[in-house]
Amino acid sequence: MQRLMGWVMARRWLTDARKLEWYPPFWLMRIRVLEIRDGWRVVRIRLPLHAISRNPGGVMFGGFQASLADPIAALACARVFPGHSVWTRSLAIDFDRGGSTDLELRFEMPASQEEAIRAELAARGRATPVFEYGYHLADGTRCTRIRNTVAIRPRGYDRATTPPASGTGVE
Repeated sequence: MQRLMGWVMARRWLTDARKLEWYPPFWLMRIRVLEIRDGWRVVRIRLPLHAISRNPGGVMFGGFQASLADPIAALACARVFPGHSVWTRSLAIDFDRGGSTDLELRFEMPASQEEAIRAELAARGRATPVFEYGYHLADGTRCTRIRNTVAIRPRGYDRATTPPASGTGVE
């Protein structure tokens, strides 16, 4: 599987949209990239509701939504701020309504947020921005709110992963 993923990612002739769609977990989820524009500052992805993604209540499993929402902000930051190590630091999801149709993930990095991140990177050499985006039903109603915190660190940062939770309880 790692070989296949490496081969797909190394193909320069494949667009970022196709690479994302063909990434094995997302391929199995049958996602469709609707739009990636302005260098990943705007991303829209369809997550279909089908027999495997539907929970016993008839709506989209939250795990399907979380799996797709997790890397999107970090991938966008890696493209907008090259030369840094980037990863998801934390992810919070609020399920406001059941995902009763195909869902559309809508991510946007506003120019003001990009400028603030650039200023923080210039001043501190690192940034930990928070992005808010969501999933929308077919009628355009937002059903799921995503709050994704991304770590942007200097390349080679020795702790380039989310550190394990400390202690034994929930924090």
